[in-house]
Amino acid sequence: MIKTYKSIFATTKRHTKKISAALCVGASVIGLASCSEPQKEVLAGKLDNQPNAATLSVTVTKPVVYQVFTRLFGNTNTTNTPWGTLEENGVGKFADFTPRALSEIKSMGVTHIWYTGVLHHALVGDYQHLGISADDPDVVKGRAGSPYAIKDYFNVNPDLATDAAHRLSEFEALIARSHDAGLKVIIDIVPNHIARNYFSITLPEGVENFGAQDDTRVVYAKDNNFYYIPDSEFSVPDDENYRPLGGEAHPLADGKFIEVPAKWTGNGSRAAKPDINDWYETVKVNYGVKPDGSYDFASLPAHYASQSFQAHYAFWAEQTVPNSWLKFRQIVEYWLDKGVDGFRYDMAEMVPVEFWSYLNSAIKMKNPNAFILAEVYNPSLYRNYVQLGKMDYLYDKVGFYDSLKRVMQNKGPVSDIWTQFEQVTDIEQNMLHFLENHDEQRIASPEFAGNAEIGKPAMVVSHLISNAATMIYFGQTVGEDGSEDAGFGKPSRTSIFDYIGVPAHQAWMNEGKFDGGRLTSTQKALRHYYQRLLNLRTLKSVQFGKTIRLEPNDEQVMAFARAHANQRLIVVSNFSTNQTKTISLSLPLNFKGKFIDVLENHQSQTISSGQLDITLAPLASVVYQVESH
Repeated sequence: MIKTYKSIFATTKRHTKKISAALCVGASVIGLASCSEPQKEVLAGKLDNQPNAATLSVTVTKPVVYQVFTRLFGNTNTTNTPWGTLEENGVGKFADFTPRALSEIKSMGVTHIWYTGVLHHALVGDYQHLGISADDPDVVKGRAGSPYAIKDYFNVNPDLATDAAHRLSEFEALIARSHDAGLKVIIDIVPNHIARNYFSITLPEGVENFGAQDDTRVVYAKDNNFYYIPDSEFSVPDDENYRPLGGEAHPLADGKFIEVPAKWTGNGSRAAKPDINDWYETVKVNYGVKPDGSYDFASLPAHYASQSFQAHYAFWAEQTVPNSWLKFRQIVEYWLDKGVDGFRYDMAEMVPVEFWSYLNSAIKMKNPNAFILAEVYNPSLYRNYVQLGKMDYLYDKVGFYDSLKRVMQNKGPVSDIWTQFEQVTDIEQNMLHFLENHDEQRIASPEFAGNAEIGKPAMVVSHLISNAATMIYFGQTVGEDGSEDAGFGKPSRTSIFDYIGVPAHQAWMNEGKFDGGRLTSTQKALRHYYQRLLNLRTLKSVQFGKTIRLEPNDEQVMAFARAHANQRLIVVSNFSTNQTKTISLSLPLNFKGKFIDVLENHQSQTISSGQLDITLAPLASVVYQVESH
């Protein structure tokens, strides 16, 4: 049984905030996405850089998502001054995602690319000549700004364009290039909060800005987009240890930001002067949840957990919903019309599940294959958000990732991984596995593991243990360590708030050649390892197979089998950093025949006894495909 929490503490790039839990509802599963098969040559053992190799299209159900922080991807500047300006430290552009770059990403077995930080968010830069208002450093985190403080939902970050006046058309061209490379495009939607200085200057016809019709005299009204603190003025939080822009003088950095009346802050703070640890740069969006927590919209009957998205869509067509719901539907439909293939929802659990039923069913009516991923950290909410909220995928962070991290840090046994994995086997195909993302520490950072090689057995387990989607973060495959002192962003996590270069990634990028020309031999080997591993997603035993737990009787070794129809796989990983492990595994009855290692060396052995004896070097794994006699 899944452990139910009254609340959990979810630590992200912005905060540590207590989040209320809700009850789970019954079990069912939703449909899966389809993607194309990566290069057969990679599976056959050939090396990188084969963009012209033949491909074979098949329908598969295990996506591999490549998350890239768009601002950082193409930046070749190596200055890396803390709090450096765009001119000092450089910035990547949409144009840096060349056909060659996208082909190389695709060759890693990637099916979807998540362009993080694309939407126009608050930043400290001067684009007033384009009619964009200047952002106040007192309510901007970092200099380049947080991608989760959206300023204009109907346009993109001007920093990312070669010609900022044509930024939207440049992003549309990137969507087209991505599609040409065989990649589906995902962008962020931040539903819970928007920038304190939100104001769209590119509104489509018939769309109004958030708050345009709000009654600011009251704390709450159903169709208000925000919550207000009447008869009060917003006051910027202060802290003796923090100064905007690192203390650099700026005409707007005066400790003031005019907002009358004050609004509730993004994390729910109801103070006119929020704390420095609150999400003070954002305001909370009102979804029809009254200040006492009760709902001002229809409840979704529990039996809709097993209903189709079409049924959900029909249900909401008969209801009157809060104005904010309509606004976010306008937003996602705008981007779907631009060619975006899916969305990643920031802090989705802070928004009522009924809203997700409404929004996601509308998305699926427009594009049934849309990819929908939600950041949810409370395991007691998982089934609710999958079944009633119609999410395709949820972060498997609090259970699976956290247990893997403990094992990688030699702070826990592999049995903990099994304990967490078994909590979600009924919805495993709705989970997303990762070892890095923009919120988490880099594996190679001293604060995490200190060595990217330690991530290899964990990545094997993460990718192959179930039908869950897999995500990798840019730079992960070449051992990026996130060690830069960027300014607002601190070492161990590559900063999402600053203009900065990403050294290991830059070595692979090689001044725009995207050939890995400046990588060390160790980095090249690591990237190739990821490439071989991620491309195993095309095996039907990985796409559909049932997971069978094997018992190596060693708390640093994890072993399991995957079986689908007549295709069988054996996976064994040694998490020890310094010990060679010799183990003996009792196999399922039908696991006999020729065992071929499809991950590393393609060596084979024949098993006829139902017993597998194997010796693994530190951090080594084998992935045996079983061929019957």
